[in-house]
Amino acid sequence: MNQQTQPFVSTIIPVLNDPKRLQLCLEALENQTYPKHLYEVLVVDNGSDESIEPVVRQFKQAKMLLEPSPGSYTARNKGILQAKGEVLAFTDADCIPQFDWLEKGTAHLLSVPNCGLVGGNVLFSFKNPHRPTAAELYDQFFFLQQEYYLEYQQFAATANVFTYKQVFEQVGLFNSNLKSGGDREWGKRVFAAGYTQSFAADAAICHPARDSVQKLQRKVTRVARATYDLNRHRPNFPWVLLKFILADLKPPLRIWFRIGNNNRPNDLPYKLEFMTLLIWMKWVKAREKIKLLFTDFIPNQPRFRLPRPVNAEISKPRENGEVQPLNLD
Repeated sequence: MNQQTQPFVSTIIPVLNDPKRLQLCLEALENQTYPKHLYEVLVVDNGSDESIEPVVRQFKQAKMLLEPSPGSYTARNKGILQAKGEVLAFTDADCIPQFDWLEKGTAHLLSVPNCGLVGGNVLFSFKNPHRPTAAELYDQFFFLQQEYYLEYQQFAATANVFTYKQVFEQVGLFNSNLKSGGDREWGKRVFAAGYTQSFAADAAICHPARDSVQKLQRKVTRVARATYDLNRHRPNFPWVLLKFILADLKPPLRIWFRIGNNNRPNDLPYKLEFMTLLIWMKWVKAREKIKLLFTDFIPNQPRFRLPRPVNAEISKPRENGEVQPLNLD
């Protein structure tokens, strides 16, 4: 890509109490192949207990912003509004971009006509590469599947996304009311606005897999709440949620069969541990949705309302007038 045609890129990273991994992320971003005078890194502190400024100050490309209102999408919106770049790149504080991440992601974005969103590849790292835990394998198999998300669900996870600032001007910012699933809701708005979405296998970042059941439970619970929040404004909402709950409670027979015939995990106790974890995570999802459904009928509970983004429709109905429920699982 000719430097004369390269746009200025603003990389946006929300962070909350993660200085050690942020340090590694910023080191990788400081040493990109993209010309240094053509990119900035905006680190948005979302209310850390201790200031992350000493970490950010070490890097010439990085600048710190403050967003005290809780929520990673609120923090990303702060970065978007302050960004100087025509192109916006998103990653997370616990991710390590490859040395050519900005170059490859930006080139891919520019090469696709009418492109509104590029999802880059997410590679997983394990504490013991030769023996991932069952939790790490679950995380790798079920989360951050960017190519699948783009092909079947019209979004990409903000751990690795490239877009234009003008796309946000067209379809609106992230929904700051959401604590999870805001990238999915925004990606569907981008798709509904008629933009092309594309997967960039060579624009890669490395993400540490969650290595414990407790960490997975927090993630799964957050995703279940996002599914609930995204759908509660829809007609016949309790029945929509009940459908999701029944799907959660259905035994994962197909996945069990695939695991049983796969050489990873490569021994029987390992396979049984992973299969048991599958059942437990499905129950965690169902339990959270059931709890939220009952809570919704308690008087005087605050009601979630999905705000209409500026100058954009949230989603377009199908030809028959129906709107597809958003299940994040």
